[in-house]
Amino acid sequence: MKAVLALALLFAGCASFDGRGLVAGQSPAHDVERRMGPAADKRAGPAGETWLYYSRQPFGRKTFVARVASDGRLVALEQRLTDENVARISAQTTRRDDVRDLLGPPYTVSSFPRMEREIWQYYMRHFGDPGIPVTLYVQFSPDGVAREVYLIDETSGSRRRS
Repeated sequence: MKAVLALALLFAGCASFDGRGLVAGQSPAHDVERRMGPAADKRAGPAGETWLYYSRQPFGRKTFVARVASDGRLVALEQRLTDENVARISAQTTRRDDVRDLLGPPYTVSSFPRMEREIWQYYMRHFGDPGIPVTLYVQFSPDGVAREVYLIDETSGSRRRS
């Protein structure tokens, strides 16, 4: 039993929840992966950057993106599930790939063929941390355009539509 506990503590100490200790402009990509664990998604960013997404959903309610330059150095580490980023999603305009780049991989994807909707679900905090726990739903039509954006307040059940 003690060996199992010691092993669990060892593995828990290997990965950092938020990338603590990483330094933009200095930390190499292998340090990012060593500290934060395997990326949930990897996408090409502008100017030859590689974006590594680290989801901490559902309970952490955060998704971090480590932006790595073409020279292999960390450019920035950003928390993407923010009110400011959600406000950038415009119903009837924003495309699926834009949401994926902006917020990272959703926690769940549900398909509703009769409604002709694919719904991406994210858990986040409204007004920052420790803010109000909310669930974000982004509904896409078959053409890949966000048609509806909902933030559901988990404490009261009220919703805000964008």
